[in-house]
Amino acid sequence: MVRPPENRAHDSGAPARSSAAARHSEDRSVGPARHLGAIRGAPAWLKIGTGVVAVMLVGVLAFGAYWVIRLQGNITKAPLSAGTGAGGTVSSDATDRMQILILGSDTRDGKNSDYGTSDDSTGYGHSDVMMLVDISADNKRVNVVSFPRDLLVDIPQCRDPKTKTDYPARTGTMINTAMSEAGIGCAVDTVNKLTGLKIDHFMMADFNAVKELSNTVGGVSVCISDAVYDPDSRLRLPKGTSSVQGEQALAFLRTRHAFADGGDLGRIKAQQGFLSSLTRKLKDEGTLSNPARLLQIADVVTRNLTIDDGLASIPTLVTVGNRLKNIDVDKVAFIAVPTVPAQLDVNRLELAEPDSSQLFSAMRNNVDLTDPTGTASATAGAGATPEPTPGGAAPAYDKALQPVAVANGSGVPARGQEIMQVLTSDGFAQASQLTAPAVNATVVYYGADSADAAADVAALLGVAPAQVLAAAGVTGVQVYLGADFATGTPTGSAAAPLPEDIVNQTAGDSVCQQANPALIVR
Repeated sequence: MVRPPENRAHDSGAPARSSAAARHSEDRSVGPARHLGAIRGAPAWLKIGTGVVAVMLVGVLAFGAYWVIRLQGNITKAPLSAGTGAGGTVSSDATDRMQILILGSDTRDGKNSDYGTSDDSTGYGHSDVMMLVDISADNKRVNVVSFPRDLLVDIPQCRDPKTKTDYPARTGTMINTAMSEAGIGCAVDTVNKLTGLKIDHFMMADFNAVKELSNTVGGVSVCISDAVYDPDSRLRLPKGTSSVQGEQALAFLRTRHAFADGGDLGRIKAQQGFLSSLTRKLKDEGTLSNPARLLQIADVVTRNLTIDDGLASIPTLVTVGNRLKNIDVDKVAFIAVPTVPAQLDVNRLELAEPDSSQLFSAMRNNVDLTDPTGTASATAGAGATPEPTPGGAAPAYDKALQPVAVANGSGVPARGQEIMQVLTSDGFAQASQLTAPAVNATVVYYGADSADAAADVAALLGVAPAQVLAAAGVTGVQVYLGADFATGTPTGSAAAPLPEDIVNQTAGDSVCQQANPALIVR
């Protein structure tokens, strides 16, 4: 290369500058930009340090991008609803009350083939576990409500999002079959219908998720009253406290016979005990504040999880995780929906009244279930069904056609007929009587589209508005007379009471499960 001749005609002039240098200064008198050549004389440690920082920065960005892409790629999505109508109010995942339906699938395909064949589950499979996680807007408490798989409920009309096939509404059907035909969204719609709530998100995990998660956290401590062996689930535990992971953790959650009397309620309490122990472990070990551990868990969970479209992004999942990390374990309440043996089939369950309606009413009103006084939060949950209030405009129903049943639990045989006469005299010509067990407090229940009628009936009889509750399975209005209404006007409290034992345990409690006597081994 031939260098251009130097211009020595004007020695006192400013030295010529390269075009690169000129770009760094508009004033040509300042000479070459100093920083262009400064690094040549920099100490070796500065050069090395600059290189290391650059490499680290590139590494961090690449690491973060890798994990976001990997975790996002793990996610499987499905629609939140299987209904044909529009969705409900959109809430903020960061600041509003949030309700997430947790489902455990019994599908036996892929990694789950060791537990049977695909013929063992129909369509989308059954929900082996169903829990509603309710996170308060202030992130100070969480309710975890379990629904027994044998619970008989009404399932609304649902549409399969893949095939666009419509399935008719069903009555008196086991709740774990809700998603078998039209998918997970149908299970969400069923719980919405049952509780009067509006679920924001769902998460569905399979058998493999339990095994891998329990291995990742290094095992979960569980306790049982006696040594037990269940040949169906292959659960084998000694008496006292054990750490379970992998296959034994899955067997602990799946077994239907190892606990209590071998029924679904004992299984629910064991599952709640497992989750309580897992919650304490994650909190005690600071896992939710440890990025490396969180990445491990997130990788395991997302690989074995199906979630709704609104939750299916890593930033949203991180937002939910951040909301949970500082909650006091004593404010994480585990509840089982109150049930009794079903009248049509004693091997199945139905909602116990008034306990279940009182629970759902308290949840709609955002009551702290760990507080014995049942104090309502300042803001009710989004999409909650409002309680009816008496008075107002003319009713949108025909009294002569409105069904009203009187269930006499007052303990006074003639009391039912007296209330019947009051109702018929006011124009409720379709009033009828039901036999009922004795109860303490009077409650007016109502079914779909009967809130106005229930409010009017309550006003007529002097029942407080707070004791007017929506109830699944009720057609029209049902007046359930209690001992407080044996004479005169009911003397119940202004607020519908909650059952004293509605909370099975909190995450702060270490509970030892009762072994099924039939499976105890020596």
